[in-house]
Amino acid sequence: MTDAAGWRRHRIDDWRPEDPVFWRTKGAGIARRNLIFSVFSEHIGFSVWSLWSVLVLFLGPEYGVDPAGKFLLTAVPTALGAVLRLPYTFAVGVFGGRNWTVISAALLLLPAIPMAILIEPGVSYQTLMILACLAGVGGGNFASSMANINQFYPDRHKGWALGLNAGGGNLGVPAVQLVGLLVLATAGAAQPRLVPAVYLPLIVLAALLAARYMDNISPAATRATDRVGRDGSVRDGLVRPDGSGRDGSVGVPSERGAMREVIRDPHTWIMSFLYIGTFGSFIGFGFAFGQVLQVQFGDRFATPLDAAYLTFLGPLVGSLVRPLGGYLADRLGGARVTCWNFVVMAAGASLVLYASGRNSLFLYLVGFISLFVFSGIGNGSTYKMIPAIFRARTRNAAGAAADPGSAAFRRAARLAGALIGIAGAVGAFGGVLVNIAFRQSFLAYKSADAAYLSFVVCYALCVLVTWAVYLRPSPHRLPGV
Repeated sequence: MTDAAGWRRHRIDDWRPEDPVFWRTKGAGIARRNLIFSVFSEHIGFSVWSLWSVLVLFLGPEYGVDPAGKFLLTAVPTALGAVLRLPYTFAVGVFGGRNWTVISAALLLLPAIPMAILIEPGVSYQTLMILACLAGVGGGNFASSMANINQFYPDRHKGWALGLNAGGGNLGVPAVQLVGLLVLATAGAAQPRLVPAVYLPLIVLAALLAARYMDNISPAATRATDRVGRDGSVRDGLVRPDGSGRDGSVGVPSERGAMREVIRDPHTWIMSFLYIGTFGSFIGFGFAFGQVLQVQFGDRFATPLDAAYLTFLGPLVGSLVRPLGGYLADRLGGARVTCWNFVVMAAGASLVLYASGRNSLFLYLVGFISLFVFSGIGNGSTYKMIPAIFRARTRNAAGAAADPGSAAFRRAARLAGALIGIAGAVGAFGGVLVNIAFRQSFLAYKSADAAYLSFVVCYALCVLVTWAVYLRPSPHRLPGV
């Protein structure tokens, strides 16, 4: 069905969010509706991805899994989720935002159903590993959700919309841990299957709501048609799929063209490294915190329920403060906030190391909660740095009087979006590294101290890289980052 304005059911063929009249009369309401149901679906995806941060607390002696084995169970879904973020980013352009949200939500049943059936005493470790691997499908939802919502909002509202989308998704980590706490408090540690079972109707609901209320933006609705010549002039014309014009001028690249271009950019790998330090810490600690409490302070957290009361606190505050990182970066500069943020994270990891040696639970919790808080702030500030890098380059090339709505700045936005996709995927591998660090530390030294020391070194290196590349006085420094 098509009306006079060219709108098909669930398909948008005319989308002009940068047009103030269009945005006020039609665009804002549609974008808000898609954002709401995108957040819900991504939230459920994060919860399924994080299920094993809870389920390992249920694996008592009858399961025959030692602490090193449990850390591996939490590392596996983190790794698969990181790998899936890149194809999930492209999937929005191939299938459409609405369609892929429905598909990606339905895919969450793939791990949830077998987990609700198979997890019980006597299950083999190999089966647990397969189930943990399947849970990684929830990790890709973040990338596709961000890519989808990015195209709905004008530049002036992208920061708020993407921050809300990301924060709402991140809250899925403490949410699933609260579900685990509820199951432990009511049904006991003998019923781990109830945790994934709770999410079965929510997964179905997320898919149905996305199918009913979300939209696909057709490729024609957002295809760029003007080019930036090598002399900086803007002309109308067709753009090839790789982003170049017929005469060789540089235009606004497609998603694939932008991805190929930013892969060759050194800033892509610098920002990916910094995002390992922020988001990698957040998701890695979120998966490992409950286990570490039980192993490090076994005399005070003798039962899974004891640990579950504290497990959700860190991911909760880390999720809630993520928008604060973006807010501070807007006012103080993303690089400055990120640099000092890593200083505080290094101090927090040092405090955890000190508390571990003194067996001080209070100092240990203070240090660990600070790591969650500042990893959340760092998530926001590093994401703010990425578009600022390309905007600064464009201003340097085109001059201070360059039109922010020109093809040059749209090109910068497309490249920034591609870098965000890569950084999100690489950064998620930080969660794998955190869990592997804990596993190897307990295997080799029977404590987590070596892991804490490695975190201190990593954050110190992040401070050095941020200062050297983005803050050190230099003629090559990018102003405004």
